[in-house]
Amino acid sequence: MSLDWVPVVAVFYCKNVPGGGEEERHAIEKRYKGSARLYPIPCSGRLDAIHLLKALEEFADGAYVVTCPHGSCRYFEGNSWAAKRLETVRRLIESIGLEGARVGMVAESSEEPIDLSILTGEFINSISKIGPSPVLKS
Repeated sequence: MSLDWVPVVAVFYCKNVPGGGEEERHAIEKRYKGSARLYPIPCSGRLDAIHLLKALEEFADGAYVVTCPHGSCRYFEGNSWAAKRLETVRRLIESIGLEGARVGMVAESSEEPIDLSILTGEFINSISKIGPSPVLKS
């Protein structure tokens, strides 16, 4: 692992999660100084596998999805669709030799929501333990 390597994560999140506003997004990206790129989506069910794969191919060492609580999706099954797509991506990247842990999903809890900033820090920490993506080597 290179000493100057800084992990970069792509975080796709439902706009309805706590701390998911535009001001919060900018503050999180500023706080993590380029290690996090956040992408709000109207519903996690709108996320397609290609979004995660493109992030992993172009700039990210890891890609994560943050959904609203199970059963609380305003579009009924958005978080279920996101989970299925994420599993498809995980199987695909594992089939080419990447670690499946480079992608992940967190479904918010309606009882104890976790701030998006805290989750982003946890994602960066997880990826820093795995190491740089071999896909991104120039």
